[in-house]
Amino acid sequence: QVHLVESGGGLVQAGDSLRLSCAASGRTFSTYTMGWFRQAPGKERECVGTIRRGGFTYHADSVRGRFTISRDNTKNSVYLQMNNLKPEDTAVYYCAASGTEAWSGAGSCRLVYDYWGQGTQVTVSN
Repeated sequence: QVHLVESGGGLVQAGDSLRLSCAASGRTFSTYTMGWFRQAPGKERECVGTIRRGGFTYHADSVRGRFTISRDNTKNSVYLQMNNLKPEDTAVYYCAASGTEAWSGAGSCRLVYDYWGQGTQVTVSN
């Protein structure tokens, strides 16, 4: 069982930066593929990116070059550094954990994620 808690969201202006954190419980955090997802009002949930057991990262085209996923297994935490934020980044951001592995970055977005956090709101104004 893994319990996930996100933090770090807020209201910012376009061009600003935010760092989201996700703290996980459990002693096997390092074995999980971790993902960041987001959902804007009226839109489907979108995979922002993932980080696999070996530290391999994947970032969606919409955020590549602006967002960076990282993890610290000693702190049971995963992070999403978001730079040059745009109004279209406004959404509730969720972290999630999958007990399975993927062979590709894009494939890691399509894994079954067993555990989800409660989400943190990110709002980017013009």
